[in-house]
Amino acid sequence: MQKTIRIVVYHAGQCDPKKCTALKLKRHGLIRIVNQIRFLPKRAVVLNPFSEIAFSPADRKRIEEFGLAALDFSWEHAEKPLLKSVRGTSRCLPYLVAGNPVNFGRPTKLSTVEALAAALYIAGFREDAERLLSIFKWGHTFIEINRERLESYSKAKDSKSMVEIQKQFVRLI
Repeated sequence: MQKTIRIVVYHAGQCDPKKCTALKLKRHGLIRIVNQIRFLPKRAVVLNPFSEIAFSPADRKRIEEFGLAALDFSWEHAEKPLLKSVRGTSRCLPYLVAGNPVNFGRPTKLSTVEALAAALYIAGFREDAERLLSIFKWGHTFIEINRERLESYSKAKDSKSMVEIQKQFVRLI
């Protein structure tokens, strides 16, 4: 039996609670929310759009041992809290397209659930990714529009090869 992945989200309280994917995940008991960045788990993989290191399947073991964390805040206010040191091991996700109704079709404007699902999918935890997305009517759309990218990214061996794969997708735009 597969061990449950520990997922923690820093929630800045900057979004509409009715549209917030992190709050909905919490209501379903799928994640834990913290209200201060310092409460993120030590050594967890933190999905941080300002990280200079790309997330890759090589992060799987760290996720299994220490968990996965995401940062939930408004994009307009993103840089200030993130420029401070974030506990854990920061990683940025590769090029993906949003499937959520707010940013549908927009590159890199992922909701929190999409970011978490992308990381889980790439790291080989596809059932966990699908479980998170399944509570949203539009959840399946994210996987559908990114399937080719997600499959390619999940075959990368490390951060460096992840960047090379990403370059191929960005070139196609």
